[in-house]
Amino acid sequence: MPSSSTAVHPTALTAAPLSVAIIGAGIGGLTAASHLRRLGIEVQIFEQASQFARVGAGIQMTPNPMKVLRGMGLEQRLREVAFEPVSGLNRDYDTGAVSNELPVAGVIEQRYGTPFLCLHRGDLHAAIESLVPPEIVHLKKKVVDVRQNEDRVSMRFADGTSYSADALIAADGVHSVVREILFGAEKPRFTGRVAYRSTFPAALLGGKPFAPSRTKWWGKDRHIVMYYTTAKRDEIYFTTSQPEEAGWMTRESWSMKGDLAVLREAFREFHPDVRAVLDACPEVWKWAILERDPLPDWTRGRITLLGDACHPMPPYMAQGAAQSIEDAAVLARCLAGVDADHVGAALLRYEHTRKPRASEIQTRSGKNNWMQKETNPDSVYGYDALTVPLAEAIVTTPIMRSGGQRV
Repeated sequence: MPSSSTAVHPTALTAAPLSVAIIGAGIGGLTAASHLRRLGIEVQIFEQASQFARVGAGIQMTPNPMKVLRGMGLEQRLREVAFEPVSGLNRDYDTGAVSNELPVAGVIEQRYGTPFLCLHRGDLHAAIESLVPPEIVHLKKKVVDVRQNEDRVSMRFADGTSYSADALIAADGVHSVVREILFGAEKPRFTGRVAYRSTFPAALLGGKPFAPSRTKWWGKDRHIVMYYTTAKRDEIYFTTSQPEEAGWMTRESWSMKGDLAVLREAFREFHPDVRAVLDACPEVWKWAILERDPLPDWTRGRITLLGDACHPMPPYMAQGAAQSIEDAAVLARCLAGVDADHVGAALLRYEHTRKPRASEIQTRSGKNNWMQKETNPDSVYGYDALTVPLAEAIVTTPIMRSGGQRV
């Protein structure tokens, strides 16, 4: 296991660099690592998975996270692989009548300064991962315990190893172990809905129509979103939301196979263009859609939460990963120039800056009405995590009583 470095901080020759441990090597955790390393902060990342899998899922990078990705130097790489939709198209499930259309290509970038791209989640993850040295990413590290005192945070892993740092960022997702250690076990509510998703070669459509837009088909009690995930328009992605009483039996997982016959039956009354996509799909994955209330707190002492660990949200606004990316950028800004003694105050400043926005979008997303009718997206797409004013600096008491109590 890595140990705290004794290398000097590039801007403070008399002090060791701040050390930060990140639990979780997903999009949020890797983005945070990249930003923190740019500040000269020592980072180690711990991921419970044994490898990174290219899960069959698309992702929408709206202008707000694209501002951060541009600042990371990834925009051109993403433009080369991603699909820029003609529009955000919203259609009635049966007639195909357009209920709302937001022009995207050639318009969104002019309006917000950055593009709106659709791509494979694995391509986005790989791009961010390329900015992080592989030697600081430690796989097969499932955290089982976390403790802190006035000076350090220590964590223990299932394989018996341990590590300590000045601060800990828990980016370990919707089933965050660190969140449960900090705030207790949480029982999410099943929404009564499940989601199916898949990516597959566009050639399987056999030339049948597929709109060059990010299209959401709105049904009475269900919907389906579909778009290309590549600049070549050779891969299609779709994701659904539909009621299912037995959904509580479905794990909140991205790796559980679904039944195509059941999916096709659920959308048999939808427009022929939708049914053509489902008929062409060779395999599908399924998971339950659960909901959680916004957390009252994200931070305890030297430990804070990021992304789905603190504000998991239904996928109805395409803002889950976007909010994780925003979190990472703001967190790094709050930790810039901070020494080990003031970590707690910096983490609270991050929480106070980010929690109002993330909680609002979390709540708003659950309503599942985003963009169905004419909508002004300025409050979401116009946000810039690199320049948004930070909360007032936080004055705190000592991080923790001495003695190394568990958090």
